[in-house]
Parts: sequence; structure tokens; C-alpha cells
Amino acid sequence: MAPVRVIRGSGAWQDALPQIRALCSSPLFLGRSSATQPLRNTLISSLTSAGMKVAPALLRHDCCNEDLSRLQSEWSVHRSDGVIAAGGGKVLDAGKLLADRLDLPCITVPLSASTCAGWTALSNLYSPDGAFFGDQALKYCPDLLVFDHDLLRQAPPRTLASGIADALAKWYEASVSSGASQDGLILQAVQMARVLRDQLLIDSVDAMQNPGGDAWIRVIEACGLTAGVIGGLGGARCRTVAAHAVHNGLTQLQACHGSLHGEKVGFGVLVQLRLEERLGGNRLAEQAHRQLLPLLKQLGLPVSLDDLGLSKASLSDLQQVCDFACREGSDLHHLPFSVTPGALLEALVGASEPSVRRP
Repeated sequence: MAPVRVIRGSGAWQDALPQIRALCSSPLFLGRSSATQPLRNTLISSLTSAGMKVAPALLRHDCCNEDLSRLQSEWSVHRSDGVIAAGGGKVLDAGKLLADRLDLPCITVPLSASTCAGWTALSNLYSPDGAFFGDQALKYCPDLLVFDHDLLRQAPPRTLASGIADALAKWYEASVSSGASQDGLILQAVQMARVLRDQLLIDSVDAMQNPGGDAWIRVIEACGLTAGVIGGLGGARCRTVAAHAVHNGLTQLQACHGSLHGEKVGFGVLVQLRLEERLGGNRLAEQAHRQLLPLLKQLGLPVSLDDLGLSKASLSDLQQVCDFACREGSDLHHLPFSVTPGALLEALVGASEPSVRRP
């Protein structure tokens, strides 16, 4: 449901060093991006100064079984007694899954607020080429989540916009996936998702324009922490529906691999609302689409297939996306009506079209 301990705020990394030292003395330190390598080197240096023996390791692909097998082989050489994952969502997912498989303490250190992966007991698995494969439930949430504002401030603004889109999806998906549940925790998680959406609608533009300000702090914690609380409290009944199913389908196309997770999810929210409007007759979905579309545009997020780099995608490519998103067992089927690949294709193409008011 939640990490054993969360340390957040400016200087959280330094505050966390005694806790990390209590969890492990020779951690495997997992990262990926060359852009964050200098930052990771600084973190490793501070761990070494604190008396720990660190084994640096690199994720070569997205979180995939092939990479995890290689990392397990590296671990067998170093015999590390913990895993520290520092980076974006895929690095955090890989670190959590590696620690889960090796039964080791896990410390997550988000270097952007692009997802709530630092919080959750869930990892998404991909192919080595970046195509979504499936998700893996973990035995536990991380032992320690270090949410350092100073580290997050160094992330590119695009990653925060992506995190906002991913966090916004909590409401649009949880309010559907929870169904008619009368479970008190699920009902409370759904209402938390609504409050989260409202806060992001109010604060997101200010946060993007003023990094480090009060709105920025509220937004990064909403994306990286509160979104995780909702998933942890509500469980599988408060997670993904069509927005993430669309993301999963889009990852099957190489042309989409340059788009971030939340960018594809945000587009998926527009697609889900279009499906609810056209197939479910949901007038509230029509209103939500009109409200959300201009915000996503203002944040520089993709709202159309063209924005996702699919202007030259063939009908066969788009059909592949829809077939995958509609496959048996897909989260898309949490919608309270059936969706065919053909209907999904129509929603994909029309995701950015203004809603037409009905009499």
C-alpha cells in the first residue's frame, strides 16, 4: 500500500543517508540516462563518503526481463545487499522488480516527477525494443522513498508535464474502474483522485512557469506521491482503464518510443473520454474533454496522433495499436461498455477534435 518510509523535501537525500545505511552497506545503484549520470555520480560519492560500498549498474533498455537477467548476473558478482534505483519511472520499476526477485531492500530516488513509480508495488515490463509487455505486482512497496525537491528541480520541464498527465489520469480511470464498489477505501481513493485532479487543474500551469515555487512543490508531490497513495489505497480497482491501454498499444509502434509515458497516457485520457462520450453516452465525459484539452495543449502535451509522431502512420500501424489495446485481458475492458478495435481507431483519430454540444 505504501513505502515503509518516505523522506521528502529539500535536502531529503542527505537526510536519508542514515536510513539507507541502516538498510544496506553495499548497494547496487541502478541508473540509466546519460543526462543524469553526473547527478548519480554525486549521489554515489555521498554514499561512499557515508561508508557504503556501491556497485553502479546501468539499465540498457526499458524495464525488461532481458535487462533484469543481466542485472541479476551482475549482482551475483557483487553480492550487493540492497538496490537503490535513481531515475525516471522505468529505472524505478526495474530497481523495484530486481529487489523483489532478489529479496533485497529497495530504495527509490525519483530524479523527475514523471510518474508515481517510486511509490508503488508494481512494475511495468517491456520488450527490449520498448513495447509494453505486461505489469508485475510486487510483494512490497519500496523500503524507502527519497523524494528530494533539489534533485527533482534539475529534471527537464517536459518530464513534469508528462507526470501531470499521468497523475490526471488517476481520476478519469479510477472513477470508472472502481465501478459500483461500496468498499470504503476504494470510495475514499476515488475521491482523493478527484481532489488530485482539481489541484492539478489549478496549479499545473503555475508550476511549469515557476519551478521551485509553492505550486511546483504541490504539483511534484501530487504526481510522485499522492498518485501513488491513490493506487496503493484503492488497489487494482483504482488504477488503469482505457488511457493506459491506449498507452500500451502506442508502445507497440517504434515511432512512439520518443514520447514519454505520461504523454501517451494523457493522449489516452482524451481517447477514453471520447469513447465514453460516443459509446457510453456520457455527457460528463463531453464536458471533461472540453475542460482537459486546452490544458494539455497549454502544457505542451501531445493531443493528437500527429503530435505523437504518427502523422505518417499507416492504417495497419494504427490497427496494431487498437488490436493490442483491445486484446483479451486489457484494462480497456474495465469500461462499462464494449469497445471494438474499429471504435477505438475512430476515437484515436478524433481525440483532439472539439466536442460537439448536443441539444
